[in-house]
Amino acid sequence: MYMDAVRKKKIPNPGTASYDTLEAAEKDPLILAKLHFYMAITRTFSPFLTFYQTDVPVIPFLAKDLAELLKSMLRRFVKKEVLKDISPLQLVRLDVSDNQSWVNPKEVNIGLGAESLLKELQKQKKIGELTVLEFRKDCLKMMSTIIQKVQEKSPLKYPVVRQVACLDPSMMLSDPDWCKSNMTKLVQKFLQAQQLSGGVSAGDVIIQQFSDMLSAENETLVSYRSTETRLDTFLHGVLAERYDELWGFCKKLLLLSHGQATVERGFSINKEVETCNMQEETMVTHRLVCDYVNICGGLLNVPISKELLASAASARSRYRMHLDQQKAKKITDVQAQKRKSLEENIEHLKKKKKILVQVSMSLQRDADQLGCQYPS
Repeated sequence: MYMDAVRKKKIPNPGTASYDTLEAAEKDPLILAKLHFYMAITRTFSPFLTFYQTDVPVIPFLAKDLAELLKSMLRRFVKKEVLKDISPLQLVRLDVSDNQSWVNPKEVNIGLGAESLLKELQKQKKIGELTVLEFRKDCLKMMSTIIQKVQEKSPLKYPVVRQVACLDPSMMLSDPDWCKSNMTKLVQKFLQAQQLSGGVSAGDVIIQQFSDMLSAENETLVSYRSTETRLDTFLHGVLAERYDELWGFCKKLLLLSHGQATVERGFSINKEVETCNMQEETMVTHRLVCDYVNICGGLLNVPISKELLASAASARSRYRMHLDQQKAKKITDVQAQKRKSLEENIEHLKKKKKILVQVSMSLQRDADQLGCQYPS
């Protein structure tokens, strides 16, 4: 409607890049098919990105979930035999730019929405077979580019990320031998980096306790599937009392960051709370308020205590006191600056006097020597 109004000159053409983009999109018969394809790709990534925007320690699940994300994308355009029994490390190293591993463009999975729209457009004879084929090839290239970017940034290339999956209770149940092997590798890695207090003896204890736990806590691990307990809370309940050395090591593993969501979220909050001419102290105060509201679970859940009401009532007087302190500090700083300037001037004059005395004494000595050589 807006663009029709521009064409009929009811409103002026804004002459912006955004308008030009929309104008070109409106003329593209494939624009809806493209948007449905983008939505299909988005639906593949969204659950993973949503789950890992959390402060909860979830790194033991990262390798498995990221590998499954890559596979779900690769199944859309890569031959089945290429993906058969492929490991997480092989997924990262897979050359997806090799079109020999791609399926036929007619078989590529571009999503149900895009497929139905293409059939409808062909039925209406708005596009032909060649246009559909070119569209499918473009989708292939786009998905290949996306996978290459994910591979480039993927933490799956790091051994620790793949090995820490041994703390996943489902992996402990399904493949305990694999978990023991990877726990041993993790301990060796920490020993090499000198990050394990107690040295080799502590490492042996950790490995032994892990093996004992896998054998003795089978029923407890099974119960994890039916609960919604956080992994760190669950492991604390299983390990803290009976396997203290193992729990201490697990805490170090769980502290490893699974992403930068917390930092990025902090930047977003800063952008929302900042205003023009805001000083650093005000920004810090606003962030403290925001963080406390989040901890309480929302603005309506903040407890209104007597101390909070008293603090709010005296806010104006404290602000005035703060301004008085700032004013006094400013006066003190000015006086200190003047005193410092006077002290520097005095020091400069002392140095100048010292130099003049030295020059005078030198001239006196020269005059005495000349008087001895040429007596009157």
